Amino acid sequence: MGSWLCQLPVSPYHSLPLSTAVGVVLNILFIGDIIGRPGRQLVRDALPRLIDQHMIDLVIANVENAAAGFGLTPDVVSELFDVGIDVMTTGNHVWDKRDGLVCLDQEPALLRPANYPPGVPGHGVGVFHTAGGLPVAVINLEGRVFMGGLDCPFRKADELLEGLGERQKIIMVDFHAEATSEKGALGAYLDGRVSAVVGTHTHVQTADERVMPGGTAFISDAGMTGARDSVIGIRKELSIQRFLTQMPVRYEIAKKDPVLCGVIVSIDESTGKAAGIQRVMELGH
Repeated sequence: MGSWLCQLPVSPYHSLPLSTAVGVVLNILFIGDIIGRPGRQLVRDALPRLIDQHMIDLVIANVENAAAGFGLTPDVVSELFDVGIDVMTTGNHVWDKRDGLVCLDQEPALLRPANYPPGVPGHGVGVFHTAGGLPVAVINLEGRVFMGGLDCPFRKADELLEGLGERQKIIMVDFHAEATSEKGALGAYLDGRVSAVVGTHTHVQTADERVMPGGTAFISDAGMTGARDSVIGIRKELSIQRFLTQMPVRYEIAKKDPVLCGVIVSIDESTGKAAGIQRVMELGH
């Protein structure tokens, strides 16, 4: 198993080296969309070493595709907590398996996008603690461009931040959205008010990671954790058939050449500002 890390060069959009720019640093690993058994197995194999190697204080993962590529089950949720994930975020596919919906009300550390209408199961924000007792707020939002007609994620973010209050310094946002323009706009809108805005949903890791002028780390998409020999995690021949025929196809997840994608965000504990962000790509066998 190999790994690849991309460390940003010093630039106007990236802070000074950690030793000179900040005091005590908190490292948060965000894992991109976990897709089925191949993604779950790679997380199980790689996560302990990643935590140790990069001194990770908290692990967040998007898990909406973790059960056979679509939705969740209680067993899958338990499995992912057992391997060391501290907080789980989701998106539009969280509703795909009915037996998994009960987990949304039973598991405080399993979030669904906060901008769904009132009355749906689960919640979209929570405050969780590192092993050292430091509170980290996590907000889950879903985009509207090329997606569904949900409540405005921008105004919902305002509402949730007001509820968290100024004393909550470290705030991570998973923005599960299709359009990079919408993701970039929300990142700019929240710059200086949250620690990081990490995009999910498109399953392709982008190369635009940076710390914005206000101190918020941003990336359009953290990527996926699943089979690279695929079309965004789905068996290639099935996706090709769909595009060729325009007929409905029952998608199945691919299994070859697994990869774990994500980002590590380093945050100044005293200010909640990001000190750095680096991409992670961990190759399986």
